[in-house]
Amino acid sequence: MAQLFIFGLGYTAKRIADAAEGLGWDVGSTGSDGTLQFDDETAVRDALAGSAAVLSSVPPDRDTGGDPVLERYGDSLSHDWLGYLSSTGVYGDAQGAWVDEGTPVGGGRRSARTECDAAWIDRGARVFRLPGIYGPGRSALDRVRAGKAHRIDLPGQVFSRIHVEDIVSGVIAALTGDAPAGAYNLGDDLPASHNAVTEEACRLLALDPPPLQTMDEAGLSEMARGFYAENRRVSNGKAKRVLDWRPRYPTFREGLRNLI
Repeated sequence: MAQLFIFGLGYTAKRIADAAEGLGWDVGSTGSDGTLQFDDETAVRDALAGSAAVLSSVPPDRDTGGDPVLERYGDSLSHDWLGYLSSTGVYGDAQGAWVDEGTPVGGGRRSARTECDAAWIDRGARVFRLPGIYGPGRSALDRVRAGKAHRIDLPGQVFSRIHVEDIVSGVIAALTGDAPAGAYNLGDDLPASHNAVTEEACRLLALDPPPLQTMDEAGLSEMARGFYAENRRVSNGKAKRVLDWRPRYPTFREGLRNLI
């Protein structure tokens, strides 16, 4: 039985682990729900030595900007299959234009993520660049129900997103299909405004949409303001061609209907 080792068993990686186990993989991991502690070097290195593939979903260190996995365990990562969950934030602001894996990176606010993304590519990893992730317990439906949804008056602002199960299917396709190393954008087929997603969630819940506001009126945090500062459409063409992958939820409409 082949073994997959996952660093950082969180919201998305846990679902990847479940899917891999369903295909017969033995999965070891670190994280709050993982099988090992990240700092238990002896146990982690032993697990890595017995693994056929390694996936990291660990983000850059908030203080140093470095990659905790590469810094601690980089000398044990000589595997033929390495994977890393990155972010489409590496592309920065494209003023609403389309970006793909050939678009230059490093011009956005996520400089640490860009450096970690590049470090994993240099290692020969399959780097999955992810836009806004939504799924059970983490979607516009939940924000609307909790009274925390906003509609911000920013005409022309769009972003891409992806249902968590479509991330799972993309990563599994790369793992089982012997995908070549490099970057892959995993996103849905319809970049759209945050307002459109909120309005669809309200429609499905038969609730009135929140009022249209400026960012100041909405009292958004600095992190949320940073989200609205970038405007881009993310192309998923390479993942479709190379991984033979198709999103089960090609737009936010199918995704939200699934969650309702």
